[in-house]
Amino acid sequence: MRAGVLFGSLLAALAAGSALAQAPKPAAAEAEIAALILASEEGTLSSQMAGRISSIKVGLGDGFKKGAALIEFDCSEQRAQLQAADAEYRGARETHLARLRLQALGAAGELDVTLAAAAAERARSQVHFRRAQMAYCQVRAPFGGNVARLRVKASESVPAGQPLIDLVNANLLKAQIFVPAAWSAWLRPGAPLTIHVKEIGQSFEARVAKLNSRIDGVSQQLEVEARVEKGSGSLLPGMVGTAVFSPAGREQPREPQRKP
Repeated sequence: MRAGVLFGSLLAALAAGSALAQAPKPAAAEAEIAALILASEEGTLSSQMAGRISSIKVGLGDGFKKGAALIEFDCSEQRAQLQAADAEYRGARETHLARLRLQALGAAGELDVTLAAAAAERARSQVHFRRAQMAYCQVRAPFGGNVARLRVKASESVPAGQPLIDLVNANLLKAQIFVPAAWSAWLRPGAPLTIHVKEIGQSFEARVAKLNSRIDGVSQQLEVEARVEKGSGSLLPGMVGTAVFSPAGREQPREPQRKP
Protein backbone atom coordinates (compact mmCIF):
# COMPACT_ATOMS: atom_id res chain seq x y z
CA MET A 1 0.00 0.00 0.00
CA ARG A 2 2.75 2.39 0.94
CA ALA A 3 4.71 1.52 -2.22
CA GLY A 4 1.66 2.39 -4.31
CA VAL A 5 1.36 5.79 -2.64
CA LEU A 6 5.04 6.54 -3.25
CA PHE A 7 4.77 5.44 -6.89
CA GLY A 8 1.72 7.67 -7.35
CA SER A 9 3.55 10.65 -5.84
CA LEU A 10 6.50 10.06 -8.13
CA LEU A 11 4.26 10.00 -11.20
CA ALA A 12 2.61 13.27 -10.08
CA ALA A 13 5.98 14.97 -9.63
CA LEU A 14 7.16 13.84 -13.07
CA ALA A 15 3.94 15.11 -14.64
CA ALA A 16 4.31 18.48 -12.94
CA GLY A 17 7.92 18.80 -14.12
CA SER A 18 6.91 17.96 -17.66
CA ALA A 19 4.19 20.60 -17.57
CA LEU A 20 6.66 23.23 -16.36
CA ALA A 21 9.14 22.29 -19.09
CA GLN A 22 6.48 22.62 -21.79
CA ALA A 23 5.07 25.91 -20.48
CA PRO A 24 6.08 28.97 -22.57
CA LYS A 25 8.79 31.15 -21.06
CA PRO A 26 7.82 34.71 -20.13
CA ALA A 27 9.22 37.51 -22.26
CA ALA A 28 12.70 38.37 -21.01
CA ALA A 29 12.53 42.09 -21.55
CA GLU A 30 8.93 43.19 -21.32
CA ALA A 31 9.62 45.45 -18.35
CA GLU A 32 10.70 49.03 -18.91
CA ILE A 33 14.18 49.74 -17.56
CA ALA A 34 15.45 53.13 -16.39
CA ALA A 35 18.40 54.48 -18.40
CA LEU A 36 20.69 57.29 -17.20
CA ILE A 37 22.22 59.36 -20.01
CA LEU A 38 25.92 60.05 -19.59
CA ALA A 39 28.64 61.67 -21.66
CA SER A 40 31.31 59.42 -23.12
CA GLU A 41 33.91 62.10 -22.36
CA GLU A 42 33.75 64.21 -19.22
CA GLY A 43 36.07 65.23 -16.42
CA THR A 44 37.25 67.83 -13.95
CA LEU A 45 40.46 69.74 -14.63
CA SER A 46 42.55 70.68 -11.59
CA SER A 47 45.34 73.18 -11.08
CA GLN A 48 48.85 71.77 -11.55
CA MET A 49 50.42 74.74 -9.80
CA ALA A 50 49.73 77.13 -6.95
CA GLY A 51 49.05 80.66 -8.14
CA ARG A 52 46.60 83.40 -9.01
CA ILE A 53 44.16 83.03 -11.90
CA SER A 54 44.59 85.91 -14.30
CA SER A 55 41.75 85.15 -16.72
CA ILE A 56 39.04 82.62 -17.56
CA LYS A 57 38.42 82.27 -21.28
CA VAL A 58 35.09 80.39 -21.20
CA GLY A 59 31.78 80.53 -19.35
CA LEU A 60 29.10 78.09 -18.29
CA GLY A 61 27.83 76.10 -21.27
CA ASP A 62 30.37 77.56 -23.72
CA GLY A 63 31.81 75.26 -26.35
CA PHE A 64 35.50 74.78 -27.03
CA LYS A 65 37.83 72.72 -29.21
CA LYS A 66 40.47 70.27 -28.14
CA GLY A 67 43.64 72.08 -27.01
CA ALA A 68 41.91 75.41 -26.43
CA ALA A 69 43.16 77.54 -23.51
CA LEU A 70 40.42 77.64 -20.88
CA ILE A 71 42.09 79.24 -17.84
CA GLU A 72 45.31 81.24 -17.52
CA PHE A 73 47.45 81.86 -14.43
CA ASP A 74 49.60 84.86 -13.55
CA CYS A 75 53.08 83.47 -14.22
CA SER A 76 55.25 86.59 -14.00
CA GLU A 77 57.37 84.96 -11.28
CA GLN A 78 57.78 81.72 -13.23
CA ARG A 79 58.69 83.70 -16.35
CA ALA A 80 61.41 85.57 -14.45
CA GLN A 81 62.77 82.28 -13.10
CA LEU A 82 62.91 80.91 -16.63
CA GLN A 83 64.85 83.95 -17.85
CA ALA A 84 67.30 83.62 -14.95
CA ALA A 85 67.82 79.92 -15.67
CA ASP A 86 68.36 80.62 -19.36
CA ALA A 87 70.96 83.29 -18.58
CA GLU A 88 72.77 80.93 -16.22
CA TYR A 89 72.81 78.25 -18.88
CA ARG A 90 74.30 80.62 -21.46
CA GLY A 91 77.06 81.58 -19.02
CA ALA A 92 77.82 77.94 -18.17
CA ARG A 93 77.94 77.03 -21.84
CA GLU A 94 80.40 79.81 -22.61
CA THR A 95 82.56 78.69 -19.68
CA HIS A 96 82.60 75.17 -21.05
CA LEU A 97 83.62 76.39 -24.51
CA ALA A 98 86.40 78.52 -22.97
CA ARG A 99 87.71 75.50 -21.06
CA LEU A 100 87.77 73.51 -24.28
CA ARG A 101 89.81 76.22 -26.02
CA LEU A 102 92.24 76.39 -23.12
CA GLN A 103 92.58 72.62 -23.15
CA ALA A 104 93.53 72.77 -26.82
CA LEU A 105 96.28 75.24 -25.90
CA GLY A 106 97.41 73.08 -23.01
CA ALA A 107 96.30 75.62 -20.40
CA ALA A 108 93.43 73.60 -18.91
CA GLY A 109 93.25 70.03 -17.71
CA GLU A 110 90.67 67.31 -18.35
CA LEU A 111 89.10 67.83 -14.93
CA ASP A 112 88.42 71.51 -15.61
CA VAL A 113 86.68 70.66 -18.89
CA THR A 114 84.60 67.90 -17.26
CA LEU A 115 83.44 70.15 -14.42
CA ALA A 116 82.53 72.92 -16.85
CA ALA A 117 80.54 70.48 -18.98
CA ALA A 118 78.66 69.19 -15.92
CA ALA A 119 77.82 72.75 -14.85
CA ALA A 120 76.48 73.55 -18.33
CA GLU A 121 74.36 70.38 -18.35
CA ARG A 122 72.98 71.18 -14.92
CA ALA A 123 72.06 74.69 -16.02
CA ARG A 124 70.34 73.35 -19.15
CA SER A 125 68.25 70.95 -17.06
CA GLN A 126 67.08 73.92 -14.99
CA VAL A 127 65.92 75.64 -18.17
CA HIS A 128 63.89 72.56 -19.13
CA PHE A 129 62.42 72.43 -15.62
CA ARG A 130 61.34 76.08 -15.72
CA ARG A 131 59.81 75.64 -19.16
CA ALA A 132 57.82 72.66 -17.90
CA GLN A 133 56.49 74.81 -15.08
CA MET A 134 55.49 77.48 -17.59
CA ALA A 135 53.27 74.89 -19.32
CA TYR A 136 51.11 74.81 -16.18
CA CYS A 137 50.26 78.49 -16.63
CA GLN A 138 47.54 77.58 -19.12
CA VAL A 139 44.81 74.99 -18.56
CA ARG A 140 43.98 73.48 -21.95
CA ALA A 141 41.05 71.30 -22.98
CA PRO A 142 41.94 67.60 -23.35
CA PHE A 143 38.94 67.12 -25.67
CA GLY A 144 36.32 69.20 -27.43
CA GLY A 145 33.04 69.85 -25.64
CA ASN A 146 31.24 72.29 -23.36
CA VAL A 147 31.72 73.76 -19.90
CA ALA A 148 29.53 72.03 -17.31
CA ARG A 149 30.71 73.94 -14.24
CA LEU A 150 33.16 76.68 -13.30
CA ARG A 151 34.60 76.12 -9.84
CA VAL A 152 36.83 79.24 -9.59
CA LYS A 153 36.78 82.92 -10.44
CA ALA A 154 39.27 85.30 -12.03
CA SER A 155 41.84 86.85 -9.64
CA GLU A 156 41.34 83.97 -7.23
CA SER A 157 44.43 82.31 -5.74
CA VAL A 158 44.31 78.53 -5.70
CA PRO A 159 46.62 75.78 -4.42
CA ALA A 160 47.98 72.95 -6.53
CA GLY A 161 45.36 70.25 -7.05
CA GLN A 162 42.41 72.65 -6.76
CA PRO A 163 39.50 71.61 -9.08
CA LEU A 164 38.98 74.38 -11.62
CA ILE A 165 36.44 73.45 -14.28
CA ASP A 166 34.13 70.57 -15.26
CA LEU A 167 34.03 69.60 -18.93
CA VAL A 168 31.60 67.41 -20.85
CA ASN A 169 31.37 66.27 -24.46
CA ALA A 170 27.64 66.06 -25.24
CA ASN A 171 28.27 64.94 -28.83
CA LEU A 172 29.10 61.39 -27.72
CA LEU A 173 26.47 59.99 -25.37
CA LYS A 174 25.96 56.68 -23.62
CA ALA A 175 23.32 55.20 -21.33
CA GLN A 176 23.85 53.37 -18.05
CA ILE A 177 21.25 50.64 -17.54
CA PHE A 178 20.81 48.03 -14.78
CA VAL A 179 18.95 44.94 -15.96
CA PRO A 180 17.93 41.73 -14.13
CA ALA A 181 20.70 39.19 -13.70
CA ALA A 182 18.74 36.62 -15.74
CA TRP A 183 19.18 38.78 -18.85
CA SER A 184 22.85 37.82 -18.96
CA ALA A 185 21.73 34.57 -20.61
CA TRP A 186 20.75 36.34 -23.82
CA LEU A 187 21.90 39.97 -23.73
CA ARG A 188 24.99 40.57 -25.84
CA PRO A 189 26.96 43.60 -27.16
CA GLY A 190 25.32 44.99 -30.28
CA ALA A 191 21.75 44.30 -29.13
CA PRO A 192 19.44 47.16 -30.26
CA LEU A 193 17.23 49.14 -27.90
CA THR A 194 15.18 52.32 -27.84
CA ILE A 195 15.44 54.97 -25.13
CA HIS A 196 12.32 57.10 -24.54
CA VAL A 197 12.86 60.42 -22.74
CA LYS A 198 9.55 61.72 -21.40
CA GLU A 199 10.83 65.22 -20.54
CA ILE A 200 11.52 66.10 -24.17
CA GLY A 201 9.05 63.68 -25.75
CA GLN A 202 11.61 61.99 -28.00
CA SER A 203 13.00 58.51 -28.57
CA PHE A 204 16.56 57.59 -29.47
CA GLU A 205 18.04 54.44 -30.93
CA ALA A 206 20.95 52.82 -29.11
CA ARG A 207 22.96 49.62 -29.03
CA VAL A 208 24.50 47.68 -26.17
CA ALA A 209 28.22 48.46 -26.07
CA LYS A 210 29.49 46.81 -22.87
CA LEU A 211 28.32 44.38 -20.19
CA ASN A 212 29.74 44.28 -16.70
CA SER A 213 31.81 41.18 -15.96
CA ARG A 214 29.92 40.45 -12.74
CA ILE A 215 26.45 40.58 -11.22
CA ASP A 216 25.81 42.80 -8.23
CA GLY A 217 25.44 40.39 -5.32
CA VAL A 218 22.93 42.54 -3.42
CA SER A 219 20.56 43.79 -6.12
CA GLN A 220 21.12 40.85 -8.51
CA GLN A 221 21.37 43.27 -11.42
CA LEU A 222 23.74 43.48 -14.37
CA GLU A 223 25.21 46.85 -15.37
CA VAL A 224 24.91 47.56 -19.09
CA GLU A 225 26.41 50.42 -21.10
CA ALA A 226 24.63 51.37 -24.32
CA ARG A 227 25.86 53.78 -26.98
CA VAL A 228 23.30 56.32 -28.21
CA GLU A 229 23.60 56.50 -31.98
CA LYS A 230 22.01 59.89 -32.66
CA GLY A 231 21.26 62.00 -29.62
CA SER A 232 23.38 65.15 -29.74
CA GLY A 233 21.46 68.39 -29.45
CA SER A 234 18.24 67.72 -27.57
CA LEU A 235 19.54 64.85 -25.43
CA LEU A 236 21.80 65.99 -22.59
CA PRO A 237 23.87 64.14 -19.98
CA GLY A 238 22.00 63.65 -16.73
CA MET A 239 18.61 62.97 -18.33
CA VAL A 240 16.76 59.79 -17.36
CA GLY A 241 14.86 57.78 -19.93
CA THR A 242 13.21 54.40 -20.33
CA ALA A 243 15.02 51.66 -22.24
CA VAL A 244 12.98 49.17 -24.26
CA PHE A 245 14.82 46.32 -25.95
CA SER A 246 13.68 45.31 -29.42
CA PRO A 247 12.54 41.72 -30.09
CA ALA A 248 15.69 41.06 -32.10
CA GLY A 249 17.81 41.82 -29.08
CA ARG A 250 15.97 39.66 -26.56
CA GLU A 251 15.67 36.30 -28.28
CA GLN A 252 15.74 33.42 -25.82
CA PRO A 253 18.55 30.87 -26.16
CA ARG A 254 17.22 27.60 -27.52
CA GLU A 255 17.47 24.54 -25.34
CA PRO A 256 19.34 21.60 -26.87
CA GLN A 257 17.04 18.87 -28.14
CA ARG A 258 17.01 15.75 -26.07
CA LYS A 259 17.80 12.52 -27.80
CA PRO A 260 15.09 9.87 -27.49
